[in-house]
Parts: sequence; structure tokens; C-alpha cells
Amino acid sequence: MAGYNLPTVTNTYNVYRKGNALIGLSDEISIPDFTAVTEEMSGSGLLGKIQEAVMGHFDSQDMAIPFLNLDDDIFSFADPLEVIDLNLRAAQQQLNKDKGTAGYRGIRIAVRGKMKSFKPGVLKQGGRMNSSVTLELHYILIEIDGETKLELDKLNSVYRVGGKDIMEEMRQYC
Repeated sequence: MAGYNLPTVTNTYNVYRKGNALIGLSDEISIPDFTAVTEEMSGSGLLGKIQEAVMGHFDSQDMAIPFLNLDDDIFSFADPLEVIDLNLRAAQQQLNKDKGTAGYRGIRIAVRGKMKSFKPGVLKQGGRMNSSVTLELHYILIEIDGETKLELDKLNSVYRVGGKDIMEEMRQYC
């Protein structure tokens, strides 16, 4: 494969809310896991038990947004009546395996959710407060170079993987 690029590291990223870059975030945000809701099946015709995934249904997804210190942005996240809409944009560094040269591709992760917990942090002379807000996500979209790889919208019965609408047939019946 000529020109194949090997993703190596996230070179840099920013978090945006309402088009504005947020400052004061710490250096790491964990993207939530996708754990399918399952139902145990057993009965005639089955040799034992199996866990069947309920198509498009996933366990609760939390995402902690860490801040170095308390500031205005963190308090706007802490409002339980407010829906938090964030875009995480990253430049992922790549290595061209044929030429050994470096390049970049864009990654965007869009999330929407509501405040689940607020951690004001600690006071330490000469130190960071390590404050955070944890969001309960209702929506997540993962794009690489503008191409949707995964989209889950729990409130609107949307689950897409690589452009394929997994829930399309189900929505015909509801």
C-alpha cells in the first residue's frame, strides 16, 4: 500500500464550546466506552446461554472534563439545566511507512450531555485544583478527516457505524 499512513500520536487538541476554545483544561480527556446493553438468552434450541446485544442500546456513558483550576467555564458546565455541547478537535500525527515522513489528519469528537457530577477540587499552595465536571452523554460523534466513523444519538434512536445506519430498519416499526 503506497503512501499508507500509520497513526502515531495526538499532536495537539482543543476543546470548543459554542465555537470558542476552552482554556484551563488539563491535558487528558477520556472518551467513554461503548458497552452494549445485553439480555441473557437460553431455551430450547440453544446449547447453553448467550448474551444478546440489544441493537443500538448502550450503557450509560460518562465523560469527565478536567480543569486545572476553577474558572467561569467550569461553572457553566455545572448548571444541571444546561445541555453541554462540546467539540474536541485533534491533529493526529501520522507516519508515512513508505517515505518515513510525518503528516497529520483531523479527528473530531462531538458530544452532548448534562452535568452528572461536579468536583471543585483541592486547594494546595502552589498547585492545581484538579477540578472536573462529569457529563452524562446523550450524543457522541467520532469523525476522522471529516468522515463519520461512529454516531450515537440516544434520544433520537440513531446509531451509525462507518456510514451504515444500524437502526434504520428498527425505526420503520416505531
